[in-house]
Amino acid sequence: MASSTIFNLLAIFSLLNACIASRATPNSLLEDVQTQLLKYHKGALLQGRISVNLIWYGQFTPSQRAIVADFITSLSPSSPSQSQPSVAAWWKITEKYYHLASSKKPSLSLYLNKQILDDSYSIGKSLTQNQLVDLASKGEQMNAINVVLTASDVAVDGFCQNRCGTHGSKSVAVKGKNQKFAYIWVGNSATQCAGYCAWPFHQPIYGPQTSPLIAPNNDVGVDGMVINLASLLAGTATNPFGNGFYQGTADAPLEAATACPGVYAKGAYPGYAGDLLVEKTSGASYNAHGANGRKYVLPAIYDPSTSKCSTLV
Repeated sequence: MASSTIFNLLAIFSLLNACIASRATPNSLLEDVQTQLLKYHKGALLQGRISVNLIWYGQFTPSQRAIVADFITSLSPSSPSQSQPSVAAWWKITEKYYHLASSKKPSLSLYLNKQILDDSYSIGKSLTQNQLVDLASKGEQMNAINVVLTASDVAVDGFCQNRCGTHGSKSVAVKGKNQKFAYIWVGNSATQCAGYCAWPFHQPIYGPQTSPLIAPNNDVGVDGMVINLASLLAGTATNPFGNGFYQGTADAPLEAATACPGVYAKGAYPGYAGDLLVEKTSGASYNAHGANGRKYVLPAIYDPSTSKCSTLV
């Protein structure tokens, strides 16, 4: 299991930058550190056509659900026309891990499948990790990533304390055979800890205090969820079962996106997300175009071919 711990990692990144800044050759030193990242542990990666199923737990408006659904749709290069830089181009960076893992050119294609609504809080408003996995089990059991999204009034073990979301896998028996499906959980932090899990759209609780950015879809909580979901999807693709690409311990690994904490565009440094694009009329920041005219802010992904954090802008 892996957790999206944006601000813990940002603190690490801040410390790393502070150490590097005292040396004469910061760029080469940073590259030396990063070339050691994300060792391949020889495990299976997700293959072929994989469904993404959204399990909405708690109260979400139709417009909030559309923001996330359009993001998932945008991951496919065959999605409705997207301007550049695009969500699909961001996702394509993960293909480089597949080329490293196999010479057979394996591929991964994600598509939006089922959306399951549980707006009656069927198991309460305080959830354990096991309950999250049970909710994820409502999605497809094979060739799937089941995403549990909890509303802003739902408390989850560890949420806002040491994680904004998490991913993992579960073994199930399907037609007499053991199968695994991947799952992701992301919480809406709007009323609980936006300073932790929805930065840079909210003033951070700790660290450098800069003005928050305007969220591209005008929803601090859900736009923050998209950032965390994007990070966890990259981790799921490259380390779905805990033995793929990662650095550190298997229960708290650095992965494809969490290896680049707090980086969203060129020029990023602790407390500054980078030189993002800005929508002229609304002033909203973004770095990726999606389906249906959407705009998103997506995290940098560690590029194993360059040993650098890759951004769209």
